[in-house]
Amino acid sequence: MTRVKLQEQREYEFDYEVTVQVRQINFTGHLDHKAVIEIIHDARATLLHSLGLSEQNLGGGHTGIMMVDLVINYKEEGFSFDQLKVGTHVGEITEKSFRMFHRITKRGGGAMVALAETGFIIYDYSKRAISSIPESFLKILNQKKQNVQG
Repeated sequence: MTRVKLQEQREYEFDYEVTVQVRQINFTGHLDHKAVIEIIHDARATLLHSLGLSEQNLGGGHTGIMMVDLVINYKEEGFSFDQLKVGTHVGEITEKSFRMFHRITKRGGGAMVALAETGFIIYDYSKRAISSIPESFLKILNQKKQNVQG
């Protein structure tokens, strides 16, 4: 079987922490696939919120994002009450798209649970069409990255 193999990024500038809930465990006793997707979504929404933005508004009030792909590589099981840290890096930025890279680890230097990668196009919801990345988004993102690194 051919697998898509994700690579860790050099850095993950943004962190989101979460505790695995009992409802996120599947019938085999570990973290459910849909829960991992929800955790990644929460990390993304929290990151954008920290920038004063949202998935529906990257700047200008009507330009948001639309997910076009998602890949997850599972490395380790997650269990109820595990404390997880989701590191996120925003990269591969083009005129009309970008990617988010996530590394999910057990808090406190624990094992890696998963690597995930999501691709987004920039979407103008008022025109229902693909659009260009707002300059204000790039400026805010770069400022936040510099503050985290510096």
